Amino acid sequence: MSDLEQQYSISEPEMVPGTIQLIDVLGNLNVKKNEESGNIILQPQPTSNINDPLRWSKFKKNFQFFLVWIWCFMFAVTTNFYGPLFDVWVEDLSCTYDQLGISVAICFMFLGVGVLIVQPTALKLGKRFTYLSCTVLGIIGCVLGAKANTIGNIYLYQAFTGFAAAPVDSLAEITSTDIYFQHERSTAFGLVILALYAGSYLGPVACGYVVDGIGWRWCFYLQIIIYVVIFFFFLFTMEETSFRRDSDAEDEFEEAIITQTKSPKMQNITSIKEEIDENSIDNSSIDESIPKLTYKQRMRIIHTEYNDPRSWLCIFYRPFFLVTFPAVMWGGLVYGAQMMWLSLIGNSQSIIYGADPYNFSANGIGLTNLGAFGGCVFGMLYGGYFVDWSTIKLATRNNGILEPEFRLYSMIVPTIINAAGLLAYGLGSAYGAHWAISVVIGQGFLGFAMGSSGSICLTYAVDCYHKLASESIVLILFIRNMIGMIFCFVFMPWLDGCGLKLTTWLMFMLAILINGSFVVLVKWGKDLRRWTAPSYAKYSNPKFGELFK
Repeated sequence: MSDLEQQYSISEPEMVPGTIQLIDVLGNLNVKKNEESGNIILQPQPTSNINDPLRWSKFKKNFQFFLVWIWCFMFAVTTNFYGPLFDVWVEDLSCTYDQLGISVAICFMFLGVGVLIVQPTALKLGKRFTYLSCTVLGIIGCVLGAKANTIGNIYLYQAFTGFAAAPVDSLAEITSTDIYFQHERSTAFGLVILALYAGSYLGPVACGYVVDGIGWRWCFYLQIIIYVVIFFFFLFTMEETSFRRDSDAEDEFEEAIITQTKSPKMQNITSIKEEIDENSIDNSSIDESIPKLTYKQRMRIIHTEYNDPRSWLCIFYRPFFLVTFPAVMWGGLVYGAQMMWLSLIGNSQSIIYGADPYNFSANGIGLTNLGAFGGCVFGMLYGGYFVDWSTIKLATRNNGILEPEFRLYSMIVPTIINAAGLLAYGLGSAYGAHWAISVVIGQGFLGFAMGSSGSICLTYAVDCYHKLASESIVLILFIRNMIGMIFCFVFMPWLDGCGLKLTTWLMFMLAILINGSFVVLVKWGKDLRRWTAPSYAKYSNPKFGELFK
């Protein structure tokens, strides 16, 4: 046995959900690997079907992801641009700040409901159909907003656009898992979350300019024009990414890889390679009997060839089976907390910066969002690229074995920065400090924390239960939106009752408690995954929960 083989010779592995062989440390496994690094095992393995999105060229993957990114960015704008308008709407629509806060809560409520509806629809009729349909709903919502003359019209606008934006909160992440491998997911999720926050923060900036220049109704008219262009461009360029994979084959592959790699004392490397050859598909070949889809076939509005065979209702309620999975519930709680801080900025910026000592115009209020935008860009780089990089390094040191908890080590930074950002934003504003304290440090730190935490908790949950990725993401984002909705309902009464200083300190403690809970999963995460293994095996059966077939 060589020195390298002795270095990675360890005991027989234990099969726990989420524990996979990510790195071929010995370089002897005959499996499909990343072309650039050479030793990262592609999870999941591409099939021999030429239409498999995992077989797309890098350019095609990135282009299709870019389309989704632009779509997410625009809907983030639509659901969050109106912060600088609160003062204007209070006067023009004869409403109150409390009513406007309720309108934001309605948006979150329909986002949450929409997540549950669009996911099974996309899995049955195709993601392309869902993106295009929701674009039409977004146009309708913007028309309602442009014609608004009462707070009731704003409620309708929020309901339509909240539901239409639901794919931002679930389908975009699932699209990422369709076309990117496991070692690339944090970066992909980080970019999706960047789209969410970039739209949320840059939208108000543009809104401020439009309001001061040509009037607030043009904020909606301009979005209508953009969505019409997006609809027709996507109609001829966006492709379907859904693809049905063999769950049993994936299980056999993972078990063979992790067992044979970690047992070199039992047999030599040659026999390992032979066994893998005999029990796995030839990953570099293409099945010539499967025809490549033509452009006309790829541009169909509805795609059912690779859709989910289960009933729509089964797909709808399956996410709720995962309420006993700690990783999923933790992800929903942490991501939901980030929506609290996003709502905090959106609901309070007009109150803070439109009054003494700042007295900013609508344009000035909008510009304050640049602080949060800058922070979220760095947060995406940290929570996306850096977390992927550090996870690969930790897996290499762990004999090539990836434990999902490796991603959680990075949570320490956003936990600290989130708490500091809340203090700088809330207390800086309460004491009338220079605007740079609350904008650059406060919103900048909050943007960083939001941009990184969401990516980490989403990727962690999907890594733990990759065969239930769709269900996990739906439940996490449903919980997130419900937390965001509740926060919007209670924030104004909370602020009125406690004042800005006490409210800030309470949110500071809440942030430390919620974000800091990652240490529990770092310590006991694998034990909890082991505990959920029987349930995971049961729920992973595609037929489980089907009541009407």
